[in-house]
Amino acid sequence: MSQAAEHLADRIRLLLGDRPGIREQKMFGGVAFMLNGNMMVGPLKDGGLLVRVSKESYERVLARPGASPMTMTGRTMSGFIQVEGDAVEDDEDLSEWIAIAESYVKTLPAK
Repeated sequence: MSQAAEHLADRIRLLLGDRPGIREQKMFGGVAFMLNGNMMVGPLKDGGLLVRVSKESYERVLARPGASPMTMTGRTMSGFIQVEGDAVEDDEDLSEWIAIAESYVKTLPAK
């Protein structure tokens, strides 16, 4: 995992604390933070953040500063947003992105 991704992962760990149902899983060459077995957020190697969002909130969340569609191997991943590293430099902003993902993921059935 890149230094930028590791730094962001450390910040996410601190912000999540010991919330029930949260665990880390190796994914996409890095780590993803899971809630009840469903992916919630994950640091990207460039220091950005992968965020899980609902279909209903996708367009609204995409309009936030630093947000763009998540693409992997040339395909857009529905239900995920990529957030630029600059948009998560502040812990308050990072917390908001985590909250967006958590509010959706907690509605999903546990895996």
